[in-house]
Amino acid sequence: MKAAVFHGLGKPLSIETVPDPVCGPGDVLMKVNYCGICGSDLHATQEGVFVVPDGTILGHEVAAEVIEVGKDAKGLFKVGERVTTIPVNACANCGRTCRLGLGIHCPNNQITGFGIPGAYAEYLRADAHHVLKLSNAVTDEEAAMVEPLAVGFHAVERSGMKPGANVLVLGAGPIGLSCALFAHFAGARKVVVSEMAPSRRARALNFGATHTIDPGEALVPEQFASIAGGAPDLIFECVGVKGLIQSCIEMLPPFGKVVVVGVCMQPDTIVPISGILKEAAVQFVLGYSKRDFEIVIDLLAADRVDPMPMLTNKVDFAALPAAFEALRKPTDQCKVMLKTSRSTRRRTQG
Repeated sequence: MKAAVFHGLGKPLSIETVPDPVCGPGDVLMKVNYCGICGSDLHATQEGVFVVPDGTILGHEVAAEVIEVGKDAKGLFKVGERVTTIPVNACANCGRTCRLGLGIHCPNNQITGFGIPGAYAEYLRADAHHVLKLSNAVTDEEAAMVEPLAVGFHAVERSGMKPGANVLVLGAGPIGLSCALFAHFAGARKVVVSEMAPSRRARALNFGATHTIDPGEALVPEQFASIAGGAPDLIFECVGVKGLIQSCIEMLPPFGKVVVVGVCMQPDTIVPISGILKEAAVQFVLGYSKRDFEIVIDLLAADRVDPMPMLTNKVDFAALPAAFEALRKPTDQCKVMLKTSRSTRRRTQG
């Protein structure tokens, strides 16, 4: 099959022919239709806490079609069904994590596209337990955005946000937009998105933002206060740049909260007393659960959320390496997808 393969820092992805994945007894083998480029893919291919090994096939934001079902998964899926996958590969045995549906926290988990071959490829293998069927009302492009939407849904739910909260979202990439969307969905009074890029600020207004601000124009706390009348009750840090957690703590009012969603791959420092004096809370979040995926899919099928304004570029294999590298310093791009198939399922009723 054709796949995009990572071969080391500073090198573009290489489009190669590699062996097809083999469908095991409990697996589903899929033909990939779309796969989104995730910020985690970029982090994992540059200097930081970890770099994926030479030969890795990245990709975990998937829209696919079943082409083979393992013998132990017969009856769960049919050839031709449209699906997406939860990109975790947990052991299913470690009690308080896997058995409680928290596979992403499993110490033996390998994330699709990092520990095992991912979906920058024509075909993908996944454990049937982590494969989810799609309604005909969900398009392939929407399906490939379930994963980043699930991150935002999970972050807002874990935040414990109360209706009426004044919320600040730092960053209007796919994760920031998803957090803004579900903060609005959950009843935030103000959802203010701070973003340098004008095109991303404009896009945030399609994702629940009541206001946007340019952090290059004036201090973010002052701009937020002029909109909301005071400091943010809740901040979603969706950038992942060193120093931002401390900046967020300094912006909070007493009893405020920071939810750290952005992935900073470098050591960082905070000044504890600045949080202690406010009795502030800092909440780190990781990914999602299967339930988060299921809820997002249901919301998409019911046409209650629309992620399509997030999608800015669709590329084929030939254009993928350049598009991938361009996202390290994005301009107008937001969600960029690899399109491996010529066919696309359009939205229908039911």
